[in-house]
Amino acid sequence: MNNLLYKETSLLEEAGGCLLCNDAPCAKACPNGLETDKIIRCFRFENKSGAVNRLPKELPCQSCEDKPCLSACLKGRINTPVPIPDMFEKLSSYIKAEKKNVDLSIDFCGIPCENPFFLSSSVVGSNYEMVAKAFDMGWAGVAFKTIGVFVPEEVSPRFDALKKEALPFVGFKNIEQISDHTLEENLAFIRDLKRDYPTKIFVASIMGQTEEEWTYLAQVVTEAGADIIECNFSCPHMAADGLGSDVGQNPELVSAYTKAVKKGTHLPVLAKMTPNIGNMEIPALAAVQAGADGIAAINTIKSIMNVDLDTFVSGPVVKGKTSVGGYSGKAVKPIALRFIHAMKSHPELAGVPISGMGGIETWRDAFEFMALGCENIQVTTSVMQYGYRVIEDMIEGMEYYLSSRGYHSVREIVGKALDHTIPADELERDSICYPKFDRKKCVGCGRCYLSCYDGGHQALKQAEDTKKPVMDAKKCVGCHLCALVCPVDAISAGTRVKKNLIGGK
Repeated sequence: MNNLLYKETSLLEEAGGCLLCNDAPCAKACPNGLETDKIIRCFRFENKSGAVNRLPKELPCQSCEDKPCLSACLKGRINTPVPIPDMFEKLSSYIKAEKKNVDLSIDFCGIPCENPFFLSSSVVGSNYEMVAKAFDMGWAGVAFKTIGVFVPEEVSPRFDALKKEALPFVGFKNIEQISDHTLEENLAFIRDLKRDYPTKIFVASIMGQTEEEWTYLAQVVTEAGADIIECNFSCPHMAADGLGSDVGQNPELVSAYTKAVKKGTHLPVLAKMTPNIGNMEIPALAAVQAGADGIAAINTIKSIMNVDLDTFVSGPVVKGKTSVGGYSGKAVKPIALRFIHAMKSHPELAGVPISGMGGIETWRDAFEFMALGCENIQVTTSVMQYGYRVIEDMIEGMEYYLSSRGYHSVREIVGKALDHTIPADELERDSICYPKFDRKKCVGCGRCYLSCYDGGHQALKQAEDTKKPVMDAKKCVGCHLCALVCPVDAISAGTRVKKNLIGGK
């Protein structure tokens, strides 16, 4: 009973413990041929229907005496193996979903794309072999690592990660610069990839230091066969002046360089925006007025992280020193979505195509960007953690979602969330939505009580006998902090009551 009562909580914890091995030994060990690694990965990446539908009608795990998947699990070398049979038993209690035919194709800046999912301009798309592998796995396009007329000298190491409790990768910092290949090598990559993958979309990210360089780069990537040009106005840590985010913070430079690029190409041009600014609409509008066909947002956020307790140096450490770098990963998604919403809500930018990025790990993250108006999605940090294979669950998860909601095309969800975010002074303020407590699921841990007393409105107490929460409606303001901290998902939104009806008023 408890397994089913807490199955979602248990499954999240168990899937989160999987090492997500390459060439997973658990799958090789399964005598029944189950795709154990893929099933766990599906659930981990929010593709629950994909996980459930990969289980056979008659689950063989409990009758499998030796359970070789457990002895093969590499996590067992650390502490305990992932409880694969128990996980699959819980998953088998879900109803299998039907996946109808849905269309993931979408036009972006007039260019037809087989799906909305692209690699973003970074190390994950920086040579022929890498991009070819990604295309073979299902990615529709790539924004190739930024091309310049110079080759930068890189530092080592150049990556670091932000951790929280048991989470090893909340955010990510890099001090990587533009492509470390020569211009000639990069142009050859474009030609070869377009020759071998003519239906895939190649976005050439470029960065110049003068108007002449921007025009020249636009010309040569156009001649090489690029489909779209992305102007990198936003790298947060380029070493020379007049590059990266220094450009993106200056609407006059954005305008001048956009015009310079348009001189050198007939292709659609994207202006990639920096988040290191208060109002992204200002440089975005300058780019569009100068001829940009679309916007790419957001690039990484200027950051410092992980100051060492002994050396007082933050990461990544380069011979005892570091520098400000670019912050990315899941933690930046809310910031990216805020900027996307601001641009899509601007009357002069509402119709401008946006390629969205910033913290996209799963199809659900991608959905949020598309619901706020993006027609195209770019991904980097998730690939750096998990590999190109995340595209499988992005595609399948989106297909299951669209099918389950009666949509026929991914185009139908673009912008559907925009009307639901309104100015704060227009929000309903005459009522309170009280939390609802599931007494069966509550384990009496007191987390809700602690948070409410120490960080809320002292509206909860713990019952002496059961230790379960007792709410004082006169003190509760309906903030729902209790629901957010509950570790077993036993608190949800309950009844909404008009304030003038509370306490006999």
